[in-house]
Amino acid sequence: MGQFRTVGEAREYFKGDTFAMTNGITIDELTDEGCVCSMEIRDDHRNAMGGIMGGVIFTLADFAMAVTNNNLHRPTVAMDMNISFLSSSKGKHLTASAKWIKDGKSTTVCSILITDEFGKKVSLVTGTGFKL
Repeated sequence: MGQFRTVGEAREYFKGDTFAMTNGITIDELTDEGCVCSMEIRDDHRNAMGGIMGGVIFTLADFAMAVTNNNLHRPTVAMDMNISFLSSSKGKHLTASAKWIKDGKSTTVCSILITDEFGKKVSLVTGTGFKL
């Protein structure tokens, strides 16, 4: 069993993450293997060409990694993250599906796939966490 007993407990813990909360990110699912987080895209999340800002996508992935890693071991912080932008999206909803790949003695590795409401793969992120 993870550090959080329920999704509600994880939501309560992460409500202090004001940047994620201000951007409308929610924790939708939580398992021992990972989590699903999502967000509605607002006008202020878009760039000059109407696409979703890369920083918005990265923020969603970073938050999903934080939820997954802190469910494995609390506290865990990001040590390294690599993002690959796979395709653009004009959609209005993004979902991050995070799964841990490695749960080591002092580090974790997590994979996060970002998709839009049309099922389009928008981004793939791989991150390494450090257990404090």
